[in-house]
Amino acid sequence: MDKVRVIVIEDHDLTRMGLVAALQHREGIQVVGEAISGLQGLKLLEETKPHVAIIDIALPMIDGIELMRRFQQNCGEDSLTTKILMLTMYKTQEQVLAAFSAGADSYCMKDTSVDKLVEAIYSTHKGNPWIDPVIAGVILQQVRQNFAFGGAAGSQTVVIHGIDPEHRQLLENAPLTERELEILALIVGGFSNAQIAGRLYITIGTVKTHVRNILNKLSVDDRTQAAVLALRSGLVA
Repeated sequence: MDKVRVIVIEDHDLTRMGLVAALQHREGIQVVGEAISGLQGLKLLEETKPHVAIIDIALPMIDGIELMRRFQQNCGEDSLTTKILMLTMYKTQEQVLAAFSAGADSYCMKDTSVDKLVEAIYSTHKGNPWIDPVIAGVILQQVRQNFAFGGAAGSQTVVIHGIDPEHRQLLENAPLTERELEILALIVGGFSNAQIAGRLYITIGTVKTHVRNILNKLSVDDRTQAAVLALRSGLVA
């Protein structure tokens, strides 16, 4: 099995060296470069085109968020071959949402264990967002606010646009039905299965079936990942 090619962009020497040393001992991971600043990291990204780039937000010269923006601007669709895993101490709503809006695929706190980081790397490489439980609530809070400001659930028209080629192809092959879109809007709004069942006058079992189909079609593992995909893809009322 091919190794996951990883780069580490981190300005703190001890943190960066510790990460590189820990990851190099993992059989399925190959560290192909490291950088200590945003500009150096941008050059490294464009030259190595790794499978996963581990990036801190607080970088000198340009920060991690601006780094992602420039990478996507410079490389266009080619940038989609590299998945971005943010590894940082920042967990404010502003920083988290800015990271995902700029193109982050996963978000991990620096105090996580090496095993969890490796899990995040593999998950991110496969195209599945890995969201640290500490900031999952931030994502859900934001999409719930977006939903609330859009009006009542019954009047929602759900549109998904701007998604990456993989998810676009998935939805073209297995488009969401009108009922699935309706339930997806309620999921984004923070409704439980029981609440959805009561609102739509269907059984909880039917709701569970629809939710399972939605997750399969979006190629995500849970509601939080669906919320992240909705946020990054521009799920609007």
